[in-house]
Amino acid sequence: MGIFGRKNDSVTTTATAPEAPAAVNPDLAALTGDYTIDPAHSTLGFTARHAMVTNVKGRFTEFTGTLHLDGADPAASTATLDIAMDSIDTGSADRDGHLKSADFFKTEEFPSMTFRSTEAEALGGDDYRITGDLTILGVTKPVTIDLEFNGAAKDPFGNERVGFEGKTEILRSEWGLTWNAALETGGVLVSDKIKLNFDISAIKNA
Repeated sequence: MGIFGRKNDSVTTTATAPEAPAAVNPDLAALTGDYTIDPAHSTLGFTARHAMVTNVKGRFTEFTGTLHLDGADPAASTATLDIAMDSIDTGSADRDGHLKSADFFKTEEFPSMTFRSTEAEALGGDDYRITGDLTILGVTKPVTIDLEFNGAAKDPFGNERVGFEGKTEILRSEWGLTWNAALETGGVLVSDKIKLNFDISAIKNA
């Protein structure tokens, strides 16, 4: 079952015959609506290469977001995220403090990171792609996120939920995040490439 829709599989029998409209899948129609991301059951994480030899993982613990899913018109589906940069957590208070400083995120001047979708696309099966504008340090650049639809369910409290997993890679330097330190053995302390990962649970609005 997909969220952003399926390709039209109807066949036109003649060159002049009008193309029959694709029937709306009842499952998709039932999921159409507005959703609020549940931060208690969602994770926004990232991974960076450290000292050229290992990965450091982190996450943001405070964020809000919305989804609008449209089963009849997949291109009308949208997503938004607002992330509190001061909520960064890598498991090290010293490292988190450095990331919040002027060397990196300048959280006092730029307290939030935002994402606003511009396009949604079905890739087949439960795989989708969403493109949008990511703003960090006041710089806005387009990013494309590959998504997998994990399903829909009603929880014990009566909430209608949908779930997605997503991932993408960015070069932090494109957003002005250029701080680094050279290693004696060659290379740098922090990779330019950053992997972003999302595990999203969203509740349908009443």
